[in-house]
Amino acid sequence: MLKTILNRKKVDPNIAVFTGEKHVKHTELQLFSFNRETCIEKEHYSVEELLGFKDEQLQHWLNIHGIHDSNKITEICNKLDVHNLVIQDILDVNQRTKFQEYKNYWFFTIKSIIPGEDSSIHQEQLSFILGPNFLVSFQEKRRDYFDHIRTRLRDNVGIVRERSSDYLLFLLLESILDNYSKTVNSIEQNIQHLEVSDINKDPSPNTLTIIENYKQEVHLIKKTIIPIKEFVRRIEREKFGLIRETNIKYFYELKDLCLSLIDDCDYLNVKLESSSNLFFSIQGHRMNQVMKILTVVSTIFIPLTFIAGIYGMNFTNMPELNWKWGYFVIWGIMGTVFLVMLGYFKKKKWF
Repeated sequence: MLKTILNRKKVDPNIAVFTGEKHVKHTELQLFSFNRETCIEKEHYSVEELLGFKDEQLQHWLNIHGIHDSNKITEICNKLDVHNLVIQDILDVNQRTKFQEYKNYWFFTIKSIIPGEDSSIHQEQLSFILGPNFLVSFQEKRRDYFDHIRTRLRDNVGIVRERSSDYLLFLLLESILDNYSKTVNSIEQNIQHLEVSDINKDPSPNTLTIIENYKQEVHLIKKTIIPIKEFVRRIEREKFGLIRETNIKYFYELKDLCLSLIDDCDYLNVKLESSSNLFFSIQGHRMNQVMKILTVVSTIFIPLTFIAGIYGMNFTNMPELNWKWGYFVIWGIMGTVFLVMLGYFKKKKWF
């Protein structure tokens, strides 16, 4: 499917354009405001209620499902004093993974990937705006990536309500990387099944197409993970005010996850290349077997054809033509030649 390319030659650059497909009927907002003692959840939050996150006693998580309504997304971002470039990046679903630091907030966008039932992968762009006491997340689709985090907030499980919004961002990114791990494991299982059932038994041209599709998927995963790793390395090298000292160690864990996923992708690339070479080797071996059999058959019939050709010339002075046992003797000679040559080839292990 061809992707929608953002037209940057606009008369009014302040008008943001959505470049994806509509996946939900309406843009829906959900707000969690929490601290150690309390958690206030507003399931159907409206844009009109949004007045910023001025209550510094609470941490706020605003999650948005459906970014197709560019006017509503723009209105939300304007209320949070978000730059126009960030608004366009949120609505442009073809963005690569990127991180930008602004004066009072961070902007971070990432691709989320999950395995599909038809051996394919489904991807979705997610964007985050991190402030001193708030986190805003934008999702194209209604997925259950973060349901376990919502349960922790509601039931006060773990330390999420004791931490700030940067720790919440860590949990969301960790959940996304966990989906990457599931996708990589799914691809690895499919490759193993492919090697056992399709390549070794009956490799067909369609098998090679499947291998190439897996290569593209692994490349996409690795291409998306590398910027996340670079983002965490920036946190290691630089001091960012929005990441508290007590929470930096959690982001180091994200780097380890990224490195592990990159290693897995490299391993899968090697395995896919090996599967591709195995496919061609098996095809070549089968072709050699066919050619060997045809060559043996042709070689055996060369002297038989020679004998049959001599006695097919019908010259008058050929004594064997009028001999009573001539026909059977020639058959005996031809049969003997056939058996001797067959035994010789068998002894040489030519087939």
